Amino acid sequence: LDQTFKVTSQEATKLSLAFSRPPLTSAEDCRKLSEDVQNAILAVATVYYWLPKGQGTTLRKMVRDATTEVVEGMIQLTETILSAPLESLSQEQLISTGGVWEACEQVSNLPRDNQAAVASALAACLGVVKDALEEMEHALVEGQDPYSDIVEDEELGFRGNRDTYWSEADRKLLNSCMGLMKASKACLKKVLAVVKAYGKADSPEQIAQLDDLADIANEISPSVDELALSMYPPMNQLAVRLNAAKLASVLKKVLEITKTSHVCPPSEEGWVQFLTGAVDHNMNKIKNFTQGQL
Repeated sequence: LDQTFKVTSQEATKLSLAFSRPPLTSAEDCRKLSEDVQNAILAVATVYYWLPKGQGTTLRKMVRDATTEVVEGMIQLTETILSAPLESLSQEQLISTGGVWEACEQVSNLPRDNQAAVASALAACLGVVKDALEEMEHALVEGQDPYSDIVEDEELGFRGNRDTYWSEADRKLLNSCMGLMKASKACLKKVLAVVKAYGKADSPEQIAQLDDLADIANEISPSVDELALSMYPPMNQLAVRLNAAKLASVLKKVLEITKTSHVCPPSEEGWVQFLTGAVDHNMNKIKNFTQGQL
């Protein structure tokens, strides 16, 4: 894969230089250039298809995404050359050529096995959840009005609208929701640590267990986002409860899958139990606060 990406990068350079200034390249040279570009792209796609599915779906998806980016980059470069007049090297052509180079350089950062791929996927999820949590913490610190950074509109007059504020009952519910979001961050942090420490991709069973973990962990960040969005005023407490229940269910599934997989030796079971308890504790409080909404 490294070799085919390198060749594709070189072919993009040759193609771009050939159409960077007059005179127009001869028909024969055009045909040769086209064949070389096509062969390079076919080689990239072929090597991707050689990667056995048994090596892990998480790894395969990352390699597929990188391969797709290279192919799409080359398509864009070709279209840019075809649509630009041959006077001088256009800004678009320079950007498109750089885009292919960048896509081809990604191969050096690709994970080498499914354990590294799953660790990378978990780290990406953790980053998204951290951002969502920080944003919500910032909104809560802003005081009663999370929209205080929005300039008042005289016509709409929404700055005086109580729908932009949290009530006391809302704030009690918010604390438990924040507890659930913090548990999400802690859960991903811990799972990432054990995948890095104990994760292996030596057997089909280990590879499949890692894929299961990545698949369910991928549901955490969208569930956190949905909960966070429903927490802004005007708050529908029932919607908050439903989104919290969905997140709690995903978290418990992640913890369950972690506990039964090879990444969780007996020495790590304590935090799994602790976080399961934290999820239940916050969810029970959310249920109590919203009981009157049912």
